[in-house]
Amino acid sequence: MVASRSARERKAGVQAGPLARVKIDLDGDQQFLYRISCTTCVARGRTPWSTHRAGGDNGFMAAMDRWTFHLVEKHPGEDAPCLAFLAEAQQRLHERREQAPG
Repeated sequence: MVASRSARERKAGVQAGPLARVKIDLDGDQQFLYRISCTTCVARGRTPWSTHRAGGDNGFMAAMDRWTFHLVEKHPGEDAPCLAFLAEAQQRLHERREQAPG
């Protein structure tokens, strides 16, 4: 059974922890667009820091990886379930950098 958008949003919010605000929208191709914003950090004036990635589970993982890196860098004392996957997130980042044309 495929989880509803609101169920995915709730699950991602729990994984991201208390500093995150998670929103899942649909992009132009009707794929999920994962948006994770920080409730305390501001970017570009008054806009909350956020990440957004499109596309199924890979979009979820990419958004959660970026959020995890934000937590580690900007909120090192915070605890969130997603931090349990920090090593895997770092490995995916390393693999992407190795594959990037240079």
